[in-house]
Amino acid sequence: MRRFTHFAALDWSGARGERQRGIALAVASGAAAPALVRPGHVWSRAEMLSWLEGVAAAGEDMLIGFDFSAAFAFTDRDAYFPEWSDSPPDMAALWALVERLAGDDPHYEATGFLTHTEARRHFRQPGSVGDLFETGAGRLRIVEQYQRATRQAASVSNFNLVGAAQVGKASLSGMRLLHRLHRRMPLWPLDPLPASGPVLVEIYTSLAARAAGLPPGRSKIRDGALLDRALAALGSPPAGMTGPVSDHASDALLAAAWLRAVADGSAAWSPAPLTDSLAKTEGWTFGIV
Repeated sequence: MRRFTHFAALDWSGARGERQRGIALAVASGAAAPALVRPGHVWSRAEMLSWLEGVAAAGEDMLIGFDFSAAFAFTDRDAYFPEWSDSPPDMAALWALVERLAGDDPHYEATGFLTHTEARRHFRQPGSVGDLFETGAGRLRIVEQYQRATRQAASVSNFNLVGAAQVGKASLSGMRLLHRLHRRMPLWPLDPLPASGPVLVEIYTSLAARAAGLPPGRSKIRDGALLDRALAALGSPPAGMTGPVSDHASDALLAAAWLRAVADGSAAWSPAPLTDSLAKTEGWTFGIV
């Protein structure tokens, strides 16, 4: 099994504007406690991309988890966007399409994509429901169907852009990031694992919270003492933060420690439902087994 010396977790945001308090980054190196990168700093998405590009250039043996979806559902309709002639055949082409339509949007936003005549037909947006948006839970990737069926996580369709639980906006802005990193930093399971250097994986920060013993539905940590207890449950030294803690910061810190705890095992790298076709079109969430 591939070994890493550093484990990073990126808590992402798809909100509008240059700088986002919802973005946080933590790294766990060796056996040390996870630590925030630039604590107190309000990150921009451009700065986060620059940091990732630096890791790629340095060739660090770092496993990096991001908490947005790398793709939309494909398998259920054999297309991301049925009835659209420009519907792409795989993840890399999907990222390129989002970038082509949203390239003029500032701060890696995706308004240009979501307002496109064909694209908007597939999404539920505030004040607008596309005629091809699937009612109920919405279209789900295979990994999302699987994690719901096995009760490992409760996912929401990436085509739904309404409500506190939605991750579609963050995923679209994240796809613009992945488009820029494509062929410069491998993404599992789309790309083969290299013998060395950094690797990207999609994560759910709630998986780390559950592994640390937090009950379902109460995965957000906003207290330093509780964070240290959760880290201890993952075999990590304490972060040593006292008093109130941003849940974005705690998500990143706990997820970095969790990545370190699970990355050495084979289970997370070889989920039974994962196929070559899924790896190319929908991807997989690391840790869903």
